[in-house]
Amino acid sequence: MRERAFAQVDVFTATPYRGNPVAVVLDGTDLADDEMAAFARWTNLSETTFVLPPTDPATADYRLRIFTPGGELPFAGHPTLGSAHAWLAAGGRPRDEGTVVQECGIGLVRLRRDAGRLAFAAPPLRRSGPVAPEVRARVVANLRLPDTAVVACEWIDNGPPWIGVVLADAHEVLTIRPDPAAVGDLFVGVVGPWGSGHDADVEVRGFIFGEWFAEDPVTGSLNAGLARWLVGNGTLPTRYVAAQGTALQRRGRVHVEQLGDDLWIGGDTTTCIEGSVLL
Repeated sequence: MRERAFAQVDVFTATPYRGNPVAVVLDGTDLADDEMAAFARWTNLSETTFVLPPTDPATADYRLRIFTPGGELPFAGHPTLGSAHAWLAAGGRPRDEGTVVQECGIGLVRLRRDAGRLAFAAPPLRRSGPVAPEVRARVVANLRLPDTAVVACEWIDNGPPWIGVVLADAHEVLTIRPDPAAVGDLFVGVVGPWGSGHDADVEVRGFIFGEWFAEDPVTGSLNAGLARWLVGNGTLPTRYVAAQGTALQRRGRVHVEQLGDDLWIGGDTTTCIEGSVLL
């Protein structure tokens, strides 16, 4: 075991402890998979990341491995932003000024810095289109909703296998009381529009059903998938703000903007803990 630089970063908020935290081990070299997994279980956060040298330094600035308490993910949004924040704060220097390139399980993910706010380019969907009727039935049962409340239900899989659900408005999103004992592994994201007078355009909630049930406070991959789907079909504008975490007494804000062919998913990031860990 040895000391390794460590940070805990709150993501999608400028106010500490109101967003979604990620634990970042800034030197993951020589750690075995089971050691990474054990540390992720110990932090008990939704994600813990390990920064490693890139496979090819000519194409990426660093490599990132992302673990939940239950296993490894090929990609996740808030760990991407939080890890980039921690890497830059620790003195990381990208090859190209203003752009960071992260290597992870789904390949290369580009990030940009705009007025101090980090944003990642939403990866393409690995699976899209309406879910099968039996899957939709499970989704509405898990959310304890009547099927008539669901405006649309589609795959928005961009690494995590999210299913997107559109409701009529944000108030309906906030009244959901899901069934934590629901059977089956489903990643379900729900979105509904706010009217005028709110600082956000939509309200989002993300639920993970399975061995352990969880509601994620603020979710980059989910918001990226929703943007790919709903900006792509014209339901949402090419620039909007999503609120997430309200039901958990958080105040996450996800900034979405389409520039050319890229959809950028951004948010404020702030370091809450820094130091070292023995691993």
